[in-house]
Amino acid sequence: MIAKIGKGINIFGAVSYNQVKVDKENGKVLLAHKIPEPVDGNFTVAQICRAFDPYLIANNKTEKPVRHISLNPDPSDKVSDERFKKIAEQYMKEMGYSSQPYIVYKHTDIGRAHIHIVTTCVQLDGSKIPDSYDHHRSMAACRNLEKAFGLKPADEKTQQHEKPIFKPVDYIKGDVKSQMAAVVRYLPKYYSFPNLGTYNALLSLFNITAEQISGEANGVAKKGLVYFTLDTKGEKTGMPFKSSLFGKYAGLDALVMHFEKSKVLMAKHPAKAILKNSIEAAMHMVKNEPEFKKQLLEQGVNVVVRRNNEGRIYGITFIDHESRSVWNGSQLGKNLSANIFKERWNNGIKIDSGTVQSNELSPSPVISDEKDPFRFLVPRKNDNIFEAWGSLLPDSQGEDYEEQEFANKMKRKNNRKRN
Repeated sequence: MIAKIGKGINIFGAVSYNQVKVDKENGKVLLAHKIPEPVDGNFTVAQICRAFDPYLIANNKTEKPVRHISLNPDPSDKVSDERFKKIAEQYMKEMGYSSQPYIVYKHTDIGRAHIHIVTTCVQLDGSKIPDSYDHHRSMAACRNLEKAFGLKPADEKTQQHEKPIFKPVDYIKGDVKSQMAAVVRYLPKYYSFPNLGTYNALLSLFNITAEQISGEANGVAKKGLVYFTLDTKGEKTGMPFKSSLFGKYAGLDALVMHFEKSKVLMAKHPAKAILKNSIEAAMHMVKNEPEFKKQLLEQGVNVVVRRNNEGRIYGITFIDHESRSVWNGSQLGKNLSANIFKERWNNGIKIDSGTVQSNELSPSPVISDEKDPFRFLVPRKNDNIFEAWGSLLPDSQGEDYEEQEFANKMKRKNNRKRN
């Protein structure tokens, strides 16, 4: 089972998102805890939101009081409504929310049954339920639920959280080639990405970009890759590095093969539906681009927005560190394409038919981290994404790659002599 916890300020948006599913007969209310049931049995957004009013009004200083949680069993698990209710109750108890009002929805619109829970972390006295290490506590709760209800465990990649040892490239510190090698030599072993654009979106998190080059050698057309470091503005710095310096996995031929394998793997990947669900929920809970990015970052997802020189959005990519897969918005659905986000963030929010429409939101403020389309919203202090979600790469920084390449050449030379 995989859990995603969204944190926001908009209780109306979180409830509306789920109610639309109910109205379209793609979902239903399974459980209403400390929320009065209507006489006719049909919940409304306004009636549900009113149940949270005393808690939200009492709020002292919690910035994001709303919690929107999704619990996703493996597609092969057959879970009845009654078991889903018990799963939700146990999860909320283990996370410290058993005394809070919450409503549980079952969704069936993505080909796999899963549940959403909307609640608040603010208690009646205005204090906040502690949410430090939410992700790790949630993972532990999911493991307990798997055992208690006989559910299929999450895959090894999802559970793997090694000691964080990797850092993005810092060209100011020097020894850039060694820093860069620690990334580009290993990314294809850990992540799935279907093309050069998604690969570059992933590389941008590490202050690197790759550029395809072409030319002729002895009358034969050649293609290859070079790598550049990026500065704080997202601009290329220094001289390019040939991909051959970093081994075969960093080269174009190997990457093209990786793209094809990724397409096959990602077409059937269960993470696609979960990620799409999390993004759609976040769109209903936050107001603008920085908040949207931060919301998803707290769930282990980086958002990379690409803009042209005029600042117009022409691409958006989602990097899910939990499943280690990289998706363009259009891969996930037409409603998550770049044009949709361009409209939302430039012209206010227009939510799916049957729910609220608003044009009150102003354009996203320009902040230093957002100057470059390939920068991501970095959490402050100790909230670095690689610390929060575990190291994804081996501790290979500081290796002497020239010496290693020389050793490899000598091995090949000795092999030829023996042959």
